[in-house]
Amino acid sequence: MEAIASAKYLRGSSQKARLVVDMIRGKDVNRALAILSYANKRAADGIEKCMRSAIANANEAAEKANVSIDPDDLWVKAAFVDRGPTKNRRRVRPAPQGRAYREQRHFCHVTILLSNDAPPEPKGNGKVAKVAEAKSAKLAESKSRKRGGAVAAPRQKRTAKAENAPAAEPASAEKKTRRATKKRVTSKRKED
Repeated sequence: MEAIASAKYLRGSSQKARLVVDMIRGKDVNRALAILSYANKRAADGIEKCMRSAIANANEAAEKANVSIDPDDLWVKAAFVDRGPTKNRRRVRPAPQGRAYREQRHFCHVTILLSNDAPPEPKGNGKVAKVAEAKSAKLAESKSRKRGGAVAAPRQKRTAKAENAPAAEPASAEKKTRRATKKRVTSKRKED
């Protein structure tokens, strides 16, 4: 069984009311009422009243149909916010250099649909679990693998120097003599 309720001409813009409605969509009624009562948004009060009205509509419809319904089994099947009028609610705010900025006071219409049918299972849970499992497997594989490429190059050079230590001495001595001759040449040029 489904029940619908709508609250019209609520103060505030529809964009701000949608932030609150998005928090309760798909939740059971008790949890949605708890969220609305502790939400720190101005639109939450009007939406909470609309939710309570939808619960009362569900009870009334169940009584008329001679069916027993438990309010705890209800959940928010659909909830949406439409834009309301701004006509005849315009105000003017002073602005610099003698100008005036127009301020529009917005209204919105909230509609909530409750149902006691079984809520559908989330579609993304299996997919999300597979992605998380693949990432953890990739991370474990990368940790077990030895690093290669440019990261491993300095390590390879160090091991090569350690193995060929006696042979490397003449080359280093040769480099030292070259440096010394370059210094002498540059110092002579500076003197000239």
